[in-house]
Amino acid sequence: MKNKVEESYLSPRMAKLNSRFASQDSEGRRGVPAGDATTSMTREGDVVVSCELTSPTPGDSHKRDGQQRKKKDSSKGFAPSEGHAKSPNKACKSEQEKEKPKKPKKKNPAQHDEDTRSKLKAPQWKDKMQQKKNISETTSSFADKGKNRGGRGSKKQVFELYMTSEEVSHGLKRGELLQGQLRINPKKYQEAFIPSPDDSWDIFLDGIVARNRALNGDIVVVQVLPRDQWKVVRSDSDCEGPGEIESRREDAAQTKVNKTQQSVLEDQCGSHNDLLRKIQNVSLNATETEKLLEDPSPTQSNGEKLQKTAKVVYIVERKHSRAATGFLKVLPDKPFAMFSPVDHRIPRINVPLSDCPHDFSFRPGDYVNTLFICYITNWSDDSTFAEGRLAKTLGQAGEIEPETEGILMEYDVDFSEFSQEVLDCLPKNLPWKIPPEEIRKRRDLRKECIFTIDPATARDLDDALSCKRLPDGNFEVGVHIADVSYFVEEGNALDDIASQRATSVYLVQKVIPMLPGLLCEELCSLNPLTDRLTFSVIWKITPEGKILSEWFGRSVISSCVKLSYDHAQCMIEAPDKMFSAAELPPVDPLHPIDEIHRAVLDLHSIAKNLRAQRFTDGALRLDQMKLAFTLDRETMMPQGCYVYQYRDSNKLVEEFMLLANMATAHHIYGKFPELALLRRHPSPKAKMVDELQELCDQLGINIDLSSAGALNKSLNTTFGDDEYSSARKEVLTHLCSRPMQMAMYFCAGVLKNKQFFTHYALNVPLYTHFTSPIRRYADIIVHRLLASSLKCGPHISLSMAEVEMQASRCNDKKTASKRVQELSSELFFGVFVKECGPLDSEAIVMGVLDQSFDVLVLRYGVQKRIYCKSIEGLRTFSHRKVGKKSELTLVWKSEDSGDVEQIISLFTLVQVQLKADGAPLKYSTVLKRSDVDDMEF
Repeated sequence: MKNKVEESYLSPRMAKLNSRFASQDSEGRRGVPAGDATTSMTREGDVVVSCELTSPTPGDSHKRDGQQRKKKDSSKGFAPSEGHAKSPNKACKSEQEKEKPKKPKKKNPAQHDEDTRSKLKAPQWKDKMQQKKNISETTSSFADKGKNRGGRGSKKQVFELYMTSEEVSHGLKRGELLQGQLRINPKKYQEAFIPSPDDSWDIFLDGIVARNRALNGDIVVVQVLPRDQWKVVRSDSDCEGPGEIESRREDAAQTKVNKTQQSVLEDQCGSHNDLLRKIQNVSLNATETEKLLEDPSPTQSNGEKLQKTAKVVYIVERKHSRAATGFLKVLPDKPFAMFSPVDHRIPRINVPLSDCPHDFSFRPGDYVNTLFICYITNWSDDSTFAEGRLAKTLGQAGEIEPETEGILMEYDVDFSEFSQEVLDCLPKNLPWKIPPEEIRKRRDLRKECIFTIDPATARDLDDALSCKRLPDGNFEVGVHIADVSYFVEEGNALDDIASQRATSVYLVQKVIPMLPGLLCEELCSLNPLTDRLTFSVIWKITPEGKILSEWFGRSVISSCVKLSYDHAQCMIEAPDKMFSAAELPPVDPLHPIDEIHRAVLDLHSIAKNLRAQRFTDGALRLDQMKLAFTLDRETMMPQGCYVYQYRDSNKLVEEFMLLANMATAHHIYGKFPELALLRRHPSPKAKMVDELQELCDQLGINIDLSSAGALNKSLNTTFGDDEYSSARKEVLTHLCSRPMQMAMYFCAGVLKNKQFFTHYALNVPLYTHFTSPIRRYADIIVHRLLASSLKCGPHISLSMAEVEMQASRCNDKKTASKRVQELSSELFFGVFVKECGPLDSEAIVMGVLDQSFDVLVLRYGVQKRIYCKSIEGLRTFSHRKVGKKSELTLVWKSEDSGDVEQIISLFTLVQVQLKADGAPLKYSTVLKRSDVDDMEF
């Protein structure tokens, strides 16, 4: 919990409202003595917070435990470990409402049961689950039958009713309402935010009442509260919230906000679906007057900074799956059980006992560690509990497969087997061969030296390269991409499922494919020594990387060898070596090994020049540490882990994929300026960039954040090559990633202003995805556009609205896929720590709060938070902030000599130990005692 001198205050009315809902101890840990906190100020006006860590006296722990149990028992709806919720009742109503006679509740068009069912309708894989009733059959609240009323009569209202679609339409047009994507602080669920259209601080939603039953990721309409209810910000970081950065980057891909991007409705909408359709199709080029945004950085008369606060008045689109993994708890004398989600941002859910295992009521202890999946089916305005149905029993918490399945279902990843209707769309006569008439339509490149470079375990090979020296000293370089659109016919069942999945999902131990295995691993995969259909872009290019000519077209190739990144790297590092056949995979005898080796070296040379020119032209690359695993082939359990190294062979492939994507973007936009599916990367948040620049200036770090190119140059010249400099660069890279927004797909015709087409990191005006159609549906659309433009494919039948809707779906699925991949990695690392820990490592501090600090564990590339109150052997700690620089002083107990002080600030090197927690697959980071006064270099 932030100490009083550093808290951000709201008006007394809002503070009173939210105090009824949840305790605000964001950093507290159960079972840890709170200690006594004191606050003082230095002569310079700096705030210093000290905390004496005291041992509990006999009886205190029992008393404290009793208080915790009492709090837990009285909580309603949300996260027992972080706070509790009570109905605010009168606090939800204005004084004017209290004086009026009660009116019947108005019908809420945004919360029709039919809409709920359509958003929660189970996909194919849910139909196969072994459950007693189909989730989608739930159309009414079982609480309405008196089961959740406890004999007290009707409940009092907790949440406000949503506005009607007409009210929302008018409010958006007049600038009285704002639309954005909700993100809830994963480390403090009471806090939520939506982006501000004016590029200033995010708009703050305080407490679950203000969120009004919206969940993380939902597109919502909010009403900004009166100025006297805005949040007073004591420090710039308060307006983002702790732990909010990852959630920001996770959700930014779908957030369509900018100075000219506030969705405006030009006419009234008669229904929720009409409103959603018009919001999705409306031009992002609207430039209306926004009354609420006239003062982007308001201050009070005393100079204090204010952050706008708001409340949700309408849910435009329920992006959240409404699925949760969690545990069941018995409620004595109730006809339903309590489902407690693992994710505290999701409310606790009442589920009927008929959904629970038959012996759950009699033997609840047997299910203490059993994971379940539950879907929210209703959340009424008079309860902090949602209502839902159990979908499936996953298995024991802590086991990889149940945990993995829970992650996939929670993020709405379809991992079911492909239906027979989908499989019927595949070629019937196997083994399949390319029809001769199809070969005659294409450029035949089967005799060319073409090869793939991929991870050693890759099975979906969708790109290949070629490089041929020309008599004039230039090169013919080709990028050849699997022609997936040949097999996926627009509008059939296979196309439908691919468009719904939108992307393959890569877990540590397996891949959830977008397409059936026959396509992604065989017919489309550019396997060696096999004829394959491709889409090629071929350039005549100088050794320096200057493009002299360009050709697009459908082709047929036969890859001569499947190289791994390791193979290509060995060739690059040993340019004069004569490689033997035993050192490489099978090679086409028509192309000697030295020919392939020479082609790799030529590609590497050209790629280096292309890369150098890109960064000279102002491109940016922010590489962050990525964890990789080695698995046991039989059990698929982690045997080891390491930080993945990005090497020259990776850079070689990347350069030519970027070149192909940029060339394709220009081509399809030139032919289809209204329908082109492109990819843009908005500029970083200006306010956050300014704050970061101020911090770096105070720390004496010479960094230029004025542009992508300037930042890239600064990162590569500020630090040296020693280990500590590399660690500092990792931290600074992380800090520079915070203001960044996610890249997103869009339809060119929807975004009228071309200045918003640009890709910030690449610093190019046009970009798209063309090179991975086996695993990305956006690439399939781009292939269709390309084929149509070249008159070698059918005419495009998609409308501008349909392209934009598919772009939005691809953004959603890509974001979910990224998060699932991260959670899979965390899951396996938790197993690794449990099986092989404790693990010792050096770490570097990457962020300091008032009672905790974040570290990057250098050996494994993981980020963890260390709470001062949980550090064993610590006598006291104090917090001090000077300008933007925050630091903690830790005082270690010592019996032999005087107490030892340790300063924790940005870039401090510390020794840590990772060890398994009591909770399944969870691990903690323990700060090891320091014997020096100051570890800061």
